[in-house]
Amino acid sequence: MTLAVYQITRAFPKEEMYGLTSQLRRASSSVGANIAEGCGRRSDAEMRRFVQIARGSANEMEYHLLLAKDLNFLSRDGHKDLEARVLEVQRMLASLAQSLKVTVLANS
Repeated sequence: MTLAVYQITRAFPKEEMYGLTSQLRRASSSVGANIAEGCGRRSDAEMRRFVQIARGSANEMEYHLLLAKDLNFLSRDGHKDLEARVLEVQRMLASLAQSLKVTVLANS
C-alpha cells in the first residue's frame, strides 16, 4: 500500500510536494512504522497501543485519498484501488487490535 501511494503521488502537482503529497506519504509509511515499533515493545498492551496509532494513520490516509480524488489529483479508479487497500489494512489492524486486547485481558 505504501509503495502504491509513493508511486501514485509522483504524479501529484509539484506545489503539493510539501502539502498533500507529504501528508499522504507520511500517513501511509506511518502504518507500517508503528506496527514495527510496537513489535519491539515488551508487552501486548504496548503493541496494541501502537496498532491503534497505525489505525489512526490508516484513517488519515483514507481522508487524504478522498481529498486527492476531490481535487482531481487521483482518478476515480486510482482512488478506488487505494481505498480498497486502505480498508483492508484497517480491517486487519482492527482484528489484530482485538486479538491483542483478548490476550491482554487473559493475562491480567
